[in-house]
Amino acid sequence: MHKSTIISRRMLTAAIVLVLVGQACTLSLFDNPITPPGGSTPIPGGVVASPTPQVMAQTNFVVTLPEPLQANESLAIAIMDEVTGLSLSSTQYPMGPRDSITYTATLPLPYNSVVKYRYVRRSASQVLEDTNLGTAIRYRMYNVTGPSEVQDIVADWGDKSFARPTGKIEGHVYNADTGSPLPSILVTAGGVQYLTDSTGRFELNGLPTGTQNLLVYSLDGMYQTFQQGAAVADGNTTSVDLRVKPSQLVSVTFIVSVPANTVPGVPVRIAGNLLQMGNTFADLQGGVSTNADRMPVMGLQADGRYAITLGLPIGTHIQYKYTLGDGYWNAERREDGQWMLREFVVPAQDITVQDNVVAWLANGTSPILFEVSVPSVTPPGDIVYIQFNTFGWMEPIPMWPLGNNRWAYKLYSPLDILGSFSYRYCRNGQCGSADDGDTAGFAPAGRQAATSILSQDIQDTVGTWKWFENPEPVTLVGATITPRASGFLAGIEFQSTYRPNWSYYAPQAFSNTQALGANVAVLTPSWTYTKVAPLQFGPVPGQDPLWIDSAIMISQARALGLNVAIFPTPKFPASSSDFWLNAPRDAQWWLTWFARYRAFAVNYADLASQTGAQTLILGGDWVAPALPNGKLPDGNPSNTPADIDTQWKSVIADVRAHFKGQILWALPYTKSNLEAPLDFLKDTDGIYLLWSATLSTNPSATKVDYANEAGRLLDNEVAPLASLLGKPLILAVAYPSAAGSASGCIPDGKGNCLDWLALNRPNEDIGSVSLSLQTQADIYEAMLTAVNSRSWISGFISRGYYLPAALQDKSASIHSKPTADILWYWYPRLTGAVR
Repeated sequence: MHKSTIISRRMLTAAIVLVLVGQACTLSLFDNPITPPGGSTPIPGGVVASPTPQVMAQTNFVVTLPEPLQANESLAIAIMDEVTGLSLSSTQYPMGPRDSITYTATLPLPYNSVVKYRYVRRSASQVLEDTNLGTAIRYRMYNVTGPSEVQDIVADWGDKSFARPTGKIEGHVYNADTGSPLPSILVTAGGVQYLTDSTGRFELNGLPTGTQNLLVYSLDGMYQTFQQGAAVADGNTTSVDLRVKPSQLVSVTFIVSVPANTVPGVPVRIAGNLLQMGNTFADLQGGVSTNADRMPVMGLQADGRYAITLGLPIGTHIQYKYTLGDGYWNAERREDGQWMLREFVVPAQDITVQDNVVAWLANGTSPILFEVSVPSVTPPGDIVYIQFNTFGWMEPIPMWPLGNNRWAYKLYSPLDILGSFSYRYCRNGQCGSADDGDTAGFAPAGRQAATSILSQDIQDTVGTWKWFENPEPVTLVGATITPRASGFLAGIEFQSTYRPNWSYYAPQAFSNTQALGANVAVLTPSWTYTKVAPLQFGPVPGQDPLWIDSAIMISQARALGLNVAIFPTPKFPASSSDFWLNAPRDAQWWLTWFARYRAFAVNYADLASQTGAQTLILGGDWVAPALPNGKLPDGNPSNTPADIDTQWKSVIADVRAHFKGQILWALPYTKSNLEAPLDFLKDTDGIYLLWSATLSTNPSATKVDYANEAGRLLDNEVAPLASLLGKPLILAVAYPSAAGSASGCIPDGKGNCLDWLALNRPNEDIGSVSLSLQTQADIYEAMLTAVNSRSWISGFISRGYYLPAALQDKSASIHSKPTADILWYWYPRLTGAVR
């Protein structure tokens, strides 16, 4: 099986789930449909799963602590429930001492299960373990293959740090049948986790010395779980290559009967521990890990039961529950009112699993029906969500459409633990960005509700949507536009911020892009720098799109006839400035930095190659300190290596070995960048010029003034570079919808200038900045006018598009703003689609 076959198989499985998820939005509450849009799910014959209890294996956990416990302290092992939420549901088992720092507990665990667990120090409060590098341990993992003993070492506690000898494990994960490297495979040891890149590479840093249980886990179950012991020595690196076997799929049909008090026709979802069952493997809002938008939706059958057939991998340990919300909200309960979590191991033949939801409600509670009317300007394709606040604002839940801009949601659980609580409404799950005008922002008080022994019907009205109060189209001014050659790029660059539920809204965003007349979508997938020293850089679930998420988005864009460019973009814990200023920047650090950037670039070169993306964009403004004669944000030299130009040439050569398409370099527009071009730019295929240039500092400046200044800068400063390199130059434009945008300095209210990215969603609104949709529209019209008369410019890209929702906010996104109407007029005429 080749790489393309591997990715196709995984994409097909994920795409089927996306289709099933999409069914939820086609149902109307109280219409009582008896089939999903594709027809009734056939109820197959064959094997029917029985309620036979699982066979258990006695598993003895032995853990060594960094120091003895205090007299008032005890130790427990917590078995984690990621389907409900790691911080919301776990079962703790007390551990007994073997000596002052060694504790044990023997637990009966299901054969062939993959158990997620961590250690907890208990006294008046609970303290969780963390890694030697001070990062939280989400959980450890162990594959139960029979009676066994598990040896663990607690490196640190959340409230204490200990100096101890450490080492690391690094290596690669391959397909055992084909030898192909496997991306996005979770590798873990000692609670440290890493997702492999396109070469299968992983690294686990800061592990205590001794033997660690090394486990390899496929997020979608498409490869069999593998584990082995790995010795870690002080200051040393243990290198290991691991080979995992692909799993075969069987059809598993889930059929469930729901309680009589279930509202007819509402979508019933399956929340589970696999990627295709809604698990994001991330710490989402409020402590949950599953996301309703990513869960498969069951179809209502003629007999009132719900059913769905999923392709699941043989031998995979499945944990799941039925829900009218996510793994926490409106999830099924047991007869005793406690959380329900079902589990089984997928057998080697097709099966039918028949279940019965005993209750949505906990004992002694009554449901609350929320009904809301929303403004008539709500975009027709939008979905209204409700978000609850208990331990903080949690993941929003999609409501049920009633028609005529009315939505409803009936809350059944967990009303037994809520009491008084707050809630709010938002569009497309983007609470904090696309909010009800009365409860907008990051930390609103919200609307108030309280549980009762009687059923309640709460009726609300959303008067306005924040940032979408009264959208009006712009008045377009005709222009004589010269069609360009077929290679001209007219496109949209999507912002690099990512949330797991954004994948659900990507198809509509690409459709909007196509409707503008654009011919290219620029995607900006990311990795995150989680630590400066030792340098740690890789994908973080929930913050960075997984490999399969990016692959599906590329496929969706290409299916609409769009070309795709990939512009890999890193994320930082605070800011890129802090990252560079705090980095050691000695010879060894730079060696590691280039190795990690190379892996980053090659990862996305492989993604582009395997998905048919046409262009890869390297560089960016953040990388400036790593260039020849690099300067730090404070103006001091960055102490780059003497062979820096050779390093960059080597990176580009490695990328070309993995990707045969077009390679562009993202170069920020500054006069110094253009006057002293980098030698390695000759090895690229063109320049992606990041343009937010000052067009006028005069508040009364007109579009003509903007166009004249843009033309002057392009002719005097940019054209010489384009001529020198003899390569295509694409203008990538970013101007927020804010007063001062044309001046190159949007005031932050403290005497400084804001980075344009600071105004992007989902960042919190900056009140000192004034909204000006017209300023952005005028700048775009002026820039397009300047480009129109300069045939040497090979493309025009709008940067910062906010994918999940239309907002007329202060950001650089043009999604449903007047500027989008301007692009709708210009793009098809520039590309020659309209003459």
